Amino acid sequence: MRLNCNPYYETKFGAAYLGNSLELMAGILDESIDLICTSPPFALVRKKEYGNVDADEYVEWFKDYVAHFYRILKPTGSLVIDIGGSWIKGMPVRSLYHFELVVALCKAKEKGGLGFYLAQELYWYNPAKLPTPAEWVTVRRERVKDSVNTIWWLSKEPHPKANNRRVLKPYSDAMKNLIKNGYKPKVRPSGHDISDKFGKDRGGAIPPNIIDGRCSTDKEEIGQQTLIQETLFEDLVQPVNVISASNTASNDYYQRRCKQEGFKPHPARFPQALPEFVINLCTEPGDIVLEPFAGSNMTGRVAETLQRRWLAFEIDENYIKSSKLRFEENAPLVVEPPADLPPIAIENADNNQSVQLGLF
Repeated sequence: MRLNCNPYYETKFGAAYLGNSLELMAGILDESIDLICTSPPFALVRKKEYGNVDADEYVEWFKDYVAHFYRILKPTGSLVIDIGGSWIKGMPVRSLYHFELVVALCKAKEKGGLGFYLAQELYWYNPAKLPTPAEWVTVRRERVKDSVNTIWWLSKEPHPKANNRRVLKPYSDAMKNLIKNGYKPKVRPSGHDISDKFGKDRGGAIPPNIIDGRCSTDKEEIGQQTLIQETLFEDLVQPVNVISASNTASNDYYQRRCKQEGFKPHPARFPQALPEFVINLCTEPGDIVLEPFAGSNMTGRVAETLQRRWLAFEIDENYIKSSKLRFEENAPLVVEPPADLPPIAIENADNNQSVQLGLF
């Protein structure tokens, strides 16, 4: 896959481009992308330095991008959008813009929509979020801390390419004990009839639809008290609006190198857990992943490690310049590649020989 312009930088499996993604996507062939994994600017009351569209204008603004998304995705491809919620200015009530967005995306084209299906909603838990809006959370104490982003997983057809065996979680101690000692079939109070197959070892547990963005590797429940150093002492502990359990790790190499090189880090980075989960769930090695709002290019870094081909588009040169730090020779991989990940090869159509996979 080639675009009609030079990449800002490239790697073994991918390339990052500087420019407006609307213009860059025009150079991508129809039905050629397996996964679009992105986090566009949110419709926030308090604007970020990279620019945000107002909630009232958000759906119309995003439609132009989605038209390209639909065109370039393969029929079995997926569009995964991390979209944080927002508040109505001056009131302790939530904006509906991200719900309006998914309705517009999933309405049939003949009814004025964009024709996607909602495969499933996922949730990203981020305890590092500050307790805002402060007026309603830390001053008047009328609301709890908002620590969850909604992630819309969309597809062009009802059965997109996906396999949850690639995202299995380690079994809990209780499940290991159940497998070891056996399970007696019975009907649960909910009415579900659990058969003896429930106690079989299938290599891991099917994960829930909550992606945990915590930096630590502790085993505490999501929703437990979390210390946040940026707030006043009396506001260090805030209740959150989700309860679940999962863990992951992140890495601060990018921020340290940005400081050393004098770059300002992108202010709205998402953790490796998000693209790692989605890329493993929806693609296989050699598939093509696009990130049209690349920012610090965490998606490209994860895709590179997991041997997926990738394209990243970013309109701000400062951000794309600093994102290159993620691919330095001594930079950590961010995620651990699966132990059974084989070398990727493709067939050369000209001489029918196997060659190493390369995007350019």
